[in-house]
Amino acid sequence: MNIYVGNLDYGVDEDDLKGIFEDFGSVAEAKVISDKFTGKSKGFGFVVMNDEAEAEKAVKELNGATLENRQIVVNEARERKQNNNNRRRY
Repeated sequence: MNIYVGNLDYGVDEDDLKGIFEDFGSVAEAKVISDKFTGKSKGFGFVVMNDEAEAEKAVKELNGATLENRQIVVNEARERKQNNNNRRRY
């Protein structure tokens, strides 16, 4: 399951994120999204857990939990919508 984690403190890195979710089971991947120009965290990330039951428990237990003095948002990631506006590029 691909899990969205939002409202992260900007100091949280991928190792921190992975460590939190490993309390619930095996983590295949943890990624904090960063700005491509500055390299600074955008305050959200994704965690991949292969065991569905472990992932669901992590989502249930961690959604609304406090991490680095911030209440995090944790839910199953939804597929990104395509931007279908028809702007012309010159």
